[in-house]
Amino acid sequence: ISQTHPNASKLPLKDSFTYDDYRWAVSSVMTRQNQIPTEDGSRVTLALIPLWDMCNHTNGLITTGYNLEDDRCECVALQDFKPGEQIYIFYGTRSNAEFVIHSGFFFDNNSHDRVKIKLGVSKSDRLYAMKAEVLARAGIPTSSVFALHSTEPPISAQLLAFLRVFCMSEEELKEHLIGEHAIDKIFTLGNSEFPISWDNEVKLWTFLEARASLLLKTYKTTVEGDKSFLETHDLTSHAIMSIKLRLGEKEILEKAVKSAAASREYYTKQMADGAPLPKYEESNIALLENTVADSRLPIVLRNLEDVEEQGDLKIDEAIDTEVTENGFVNGENSLLNGTKSESENLNKEKSNRETEDAKESSSESTDEVKE
Repeated sequence: ISQTHPNASKLPLKDSFTYDDYRWAVSSVMTRQNQIPTEDGSRVTLALIPLWDMCNHTNGLITTGYNLEDDRCECVALQDFKPGEQIYIFYGTRSNAEFVIHSGFFFDNNSHDRVKIKLGVSKSDRLYAMKAEVLARAGIPTSSVFALHSTEPPISAQLLAFLRVFCMSEEELKEHLIGEHAIDKIFTLGNSEFPISWDNEVKLWTFLEARASLLLKTYKTTVEGDKSFLETHDLTSHAIMSIKLRLGEKEILEKAVKSAAASREYYTKQMADGAPLPKYEESNIALLENTVADSRLPIVLRNLEDVEEQGDLKIDEAIDTEVTENGFVNGENSLLNGTKSESENLNKEKSNRETEDAKESSSESTDEVKE
């Protein structure tokens, strides 16, 4: 457009500026823009932060904040750096899909890597209304995109709570709605230390094992095949990232399958042995509130992961209806096909120096991570 504009002749680079140059320029700006507060701190705006944004990513903690008083971005070094040594910062708890899409690199050994999984209670489920009500009281939607994590356990408190409700019998649902200590039962839905029943645990882990196995079957290649392909072929940087990304997804799914199978076997044995269920006592509320372990946090105090329901895969196969009492919920899944940048909310009540790292809420540098 610019080259056909009446004033195009006055533009520098008119004869040399190509579409590839345009793509480079746009991607450079779009991947480096950051959300920062306006001078009065009332809202956020986009800005470029040269120098700071040249820093590559490494494991660590967010050490960058925005000083409203001085109107500047401030970053504390993650460690002592020697003269001439490259300075790294921590971009935030992003998956490799987010790094590839927003920043143009794949980060090996990413402890925050995860695979998205879409789950929902079918409206044709005869217990839908009861399950929806229990989930609502726990602050969880009846359909959402969750995540399977590379760490152990592979599921969050939110996903554990959802799966427990999803697999509940009618009697168990009633206990959580009108039974004695119903509020306490809702409170501990996401707590791994207080199972609903051994049967419920067996059902949920059986379902998760089957679901992760089904997702694995949607890939046309295997983990071993991807590893071999990377070793035996001369590939472009884009191809390497793509293969590493699908390889990482499959490795997470395989870990989830193994973890779910181990849990299924454990709870099956507990049920067979007639082991007593751990009893929740009100005095344990202090334990739930003061621990940092995600699996112990009250589900109502946690936020669902910031995910985007895009690019859902259609899966024609159905999991055996015996997986849970009410069978397979739906046939849609979401793999890593694009993600949103995680947005920070400026907290006006705290000190100006305590605002979240702008890196967490923006698209980061496209510079390749140094191996």
